[in-house]
Amino acid sequence: MKIPLIALLSLAALSAPVLADEAALLNEARGIASKMPAKLLSVLNDEIDKGGHASAIMFCHDKAPQMAKALADQTGWAIRRVSLKNRNPKAVPDAWEKRVLEEFDRRLSAGEMPMDIEKSEVVTLDGQKMFRYMKALPTQEVCLSCHGTPDKITPEVQAKLTELYPDDKATGYGLKQLRGAITVKKSM
Repeated sequence: MKIPLIALLSLAALSAPVLADEAALLNEARGIASKMPAKLLSVLNDEIDKGGHASAIMFCHDKAPQMAKALADQTGWAIRRVSLKNRNPKAVPDAWEKRVLEEFDRRLSAGEMPMDIEKSEVVTLDGQKMFRYMKALPTQEVCLSCHGTPDKITPEVQAKLTELYPDDKATGYGLKQLRGAITVKKSM
């Protein structure tokens, strides 16, 4: 069956604004997702310089969620960090995030550069269209003191992790492995 040219042109005209909206949302989501890790890393390095890694864990425990909430309040996007091996019990991924994190692991295994791994999608959740975006968080050298293998984590750091996160699953990482992602979403 042939589709009349006018029908194709009408469909294209209707699709163009949606695609433009999605492109604008993607750019906005990328900007928001890049702000959080950069700010977090800057403040984390300051905390490490002041009191060492065990002291910096308190920052991650208390201040990182506050930073995400402040950015969410400022931008109108829901923002959080998630991981398949979470440290914070609030960082458990939902079904979409879990699927994307597993996809990220496959993409990394296939040779994709960890800093380039991202995903965006328009989904319907409870009848509401939502724009979702995730950006991979590769493990950097500074991360290994708290997220690395047992030989990288000092007894002092391990004691603080056990105290604050008794069900911690977020250790055993090597350099440039994906320890999670920044996830942002917004209703459309």
